[in-house]
Amino acid sequence: MTEGLQEPLTAPLYRLLRRAVLDHATSERRRVFLPLLHVGVPGGVEAVFAVRDDEPSDHALRSDMVAAMVRRTRRPGPVPMVWLTRAGALETQDVDAAWLASARAAYGELGLPLLMVLVNRHGWRDPRSGAGRTWRRLRVSATITP
Repeated sequence: MTEGLQEPLTAPLYRLLRRAVLDHATSERRRVFLPLLHVGVPGGVEAVFAVRDDEPSDHALRSDMVAAMVRRTRRPGPVPMVWLTRAGALETQDVDAAWLASARAAYGELGLPLLMVLVNRHGWRDPRSGAGRTWRRLRVSATITP
């Protein structure tokens, strides 16, 4: 069994992922910025953590942080998803792998299914399955209002 997102996506999930990319593209204008870990629902309730290189963190601490963010954002409805916004291409980097491992552990302990994607200004990618989508020019549509 393959982990992560598999094509074709449901229409509501496609809209959520597009919303995560659109929100990032419209809110972050700097070329260089800290990666941000988001837990929640794009366009809805979310918790955000700035990932700094100079702060001590290990797998257990990251797992505890993800679990706390899930508990803080959990509402009736869809399970909070995890998305990491950062600069650069959507190929998996060390920071992505570290947070993916911690998110897996946290969601496993909470008994929840994990949906995690990497997000940049142009698209999203699931680091487990490789599924993703990019846009050349992402625009606000009638189905997604900022």
